[in-house]
Order: sequence, then C-alpha cells, then structure tokens
Amino acid sequence: MHHVFRRTAIAAVAALAAQAFAQTEITYWLWDSNQQPAYQACANAFQKENPDIRVSVVQKGWDDYWTGLTTGFVAGTAPDVFTNHLAKYPEFASNGQIVDIAPLIKRDGVKTDLYYPGLYELWGRGGKQYGLPKDWDTIAIVYNKKLLKEAGISEATLRTWTWNPKDGGTFERVIAQLSKDKNGNNGLSKNFDPKNVVQYGFVTNGSGGGYGQTEWSWLAVSNGFKFNDGPWDTKYYYDSPKLAETIQWLADLSLKKGYAVPTSDVSRLGSEALFTSGKVAMLPHGSWMIKWFKDNAKFDVGFALLPAGPNGRKSMFNGLADSIWTGSKKQEQAWKWVKFLGSPACQNIVGSYGVVFPAIKSGVDAALQVYKKNGLDVTAFTTIANAKGATFLFPITDYASEITSIMSAAMDSVFLGKARAADALKDANAKVNAVFKR
Repeated sequence: MHHVFRRTAIAAVAALAAQAFAQTEITYWLWDSNQQPAYQACANAFQKENPDIRVSVVQKGWDDYWTGLTTGFVAGTAPDVFTNHLAKYPEFASNGQIVDIAPLIKRDGVKTDLYYPGLYELWGRGGKQYGLPKDWDTIAIVYNKKLLKEAGISEATLRTWTWNPKDGGTFERVIAQLSKDKNGNNGLSKNFDPKNVVQYGFVTNGSGGGYGQTEWSWLAVSNGFKFNDGPWDTKYYYDSPKLAETIQWLADLSLKKGYAVPTSDVSRLGSEALFTSGKVAMLPHGSWMIKWFKDNAKFDVGFALLPAGPNGRKSMFNGLADSIWTGSKKQEQAWKWVKFLGSPACQNIVGSYGVVFPAIKSGVDAALQVYKKNGLDVTAFTTIANAKGATFLFPITDYASEITSIMSAAMDSVFLGKARAADALKDANAKVNAVFKR
C-alpha cells in the first residue's frame, strides 16, 4: 500500500511539473527568407525569458504569404502574429482582422518614442494602433562594379548624376554607356542596335503597379509628382503629367532605346536573377536586399545614391510592423511576442544579422557594423534617409487591393507598349478615385 501511495504521489508531482512547464505555442509569419534566421534568434531569446510560450516562426513567399493570410482569416487558420505591410493593413483594420494594440500599449507603459521618427505614426489611425515598427527602408541603385569598370565609368560619376524626363540627364547617359549590342557598340554609339542587345544598362522589378516603390516612385516624385495629399486621403493624382512623362521615359528605355530589359523578360526571369547573371549593369532596389545581393552576386556589388531629379533626390520611406490577428485565441501571449519584437532586445539581434535596418537606432548601428565588416558601403540608403526632405511616405489609404489591380493593368499596358502613359494613367486615375466615391 505504501508503494501504491508513493507511485501516486510521484505521478501527481510529475503531472504538476508538466502543467507548470506546459507551453502555449503561437505562430509567427514573415515573407522574407533572408530575415528568418534573425527572427528565429529573436524567438529563441524570447523563449528563454518566457519559457511558457513557444514561437513557431514560419516563412512563406510573398504571393503565398498574402493568399495564406486572407484565406486564413476566413478559415480561422491565420497566424497569431504576422509581419504586416502599409499597403495591406488599412484593409485588415477596416475588416476587423487585426487587433488595436493602443490599449495594451497604454496598459503596459510601452515606450513608443524610441523608433525612427514617423514610423510609429504610420501604423495608427484615429487613436488606434495596429502594429509596432520593426524596420525601415529606402531605395538606391544597385550596380555591377565590374561592368562599370569595363565601360570606363568612374564610381564617382554615380555620386553626382542627375535625371530629367526629357533627355534622361547623366543618369540616362550612364545607362546607355552600360548597354551593349552583339557587335560591341554601346548605347551612346549611333551604330547601337536596340534589337540585338547582349548587355543591358538597366532593369526594374516590373511595371510597379500603383506604388512603384523600387520601380518608378523615386523618379516620379523627384519630377514633382505626388500620390495624394497625405495618409488616408481619398483622392489620387495618377493623371499628373509629371507622372506620365516619367513613366513614358522609363518605358521607352526598353521599348525604343534598348537600354533596359523588356518588361516581358522581367516577368519571366525576374530582375534580381537578370542582374546576378551579369547581363544587366544596374537596378533600383530596397535596403532589405543588401545582404541578398552580397550573397548571390558572383561579382562585386555597389550601392549608389538615386539620381537627383528636377526636384532633387527622392526615395520612398517605408516601414513594416508586426500585427496580431483578432481571431487568435492566444492574444495575451501574442502581445508579449509583439512587444519583444518591437524592443531593443530583438531589434539589436536583427541588426546583428545585417539583413535590414531595424526601427530602433541601436539596431541600425548594429546593422551598419555588420555591413562595414563585410566591406559594404550602404550610405546610399542611410544618406537619403537622413537628408531633410529627401524621403516621402508610402501612400497609405483604403482600398489598396483595388488600387493595385487598376494601376497594375494600366502600368503593364504602358511598359508592354500597348498604350501611352498619358492616356492609360488618366483613365486609371478616374477608376481609382471612383472607388472612394462608392
């Protein structure tokens, strides 16, 4: 009997111990595979501080990511926490799919003044807050150092280049000089054959849809274009002549001049793959891709400031945040994780991986140290971020998915040579603004 009692007591203690160490598992989604190791490291650190919570970090490619989220919201299978985008969150908020964390921030006394200026405010509306900032990004020109040297172009030229939509400025001259046909003529030669190009001077990520973050926004805004009158505005200016002449200039680089990779080829092969193949000399891209280009290019890569347009040098300033799904049954644990993601503890870890610029200065400093150690000069991204008046916000409004659909069709028609920019954009702008009047 004594042994029976002892076995029962041991079993009871074991059960209590198991209960004490039972973990609540929460899921966290992100789309960037480059960042997954950094955030797994954050999850490991978080779990040491919170042994009762386990974070499952899941990475999905961009298209699968958003499809999985939208279907998951309906099916009840969405992640507890996910990386959110400024183009997506207004729709999620209006549909009641993400948690307003403003009361939780107030309850726990979370400091929000430690983020890069303006980032926190991007994720708020009408007193509600839908995420804590995790990073920021700007755009620069990524270039193949070997091809520049072969063309006889000094890297110093890229520090002072200019652009305009009439003749493309010194920016177009560099692009032309870096383009070569099968006979070895570059784009500055009268004998250049745009129908038989073996090396392109330039490529973009496609037509850019309604926002053109890496593709055309930096050119258009430097030419005097503005998307709208600020966050949550209900009127766009896609019919601006400043935008039309910018888009037509960019489209004609491939359609008429042969200096840029045709949009159809970009859609099929991808701009990054074309660049790393060594067949393209330059492309505009975001700071989140610094490490990817370093790791995947078999040649030395440089990052140059964007060219200065008629209104100066301009870059879109974007920032991501982490949001909580309203359908989560583990919202308190999810909030603990979001707080940690937005803290110096996690952002310093992320910075130490050198994959993005975190939203907190100490994290940025950590990232800069890594880039410097790897021999990368990334000042093209930081200089423009810190220059007064050199950045503009990602246009945050309602109906982003409908705007994207309308504008993607319009932009594609121009870059494929099926329509002129002035006509296509005028029609598209009318459709976009009609969405806000329904």
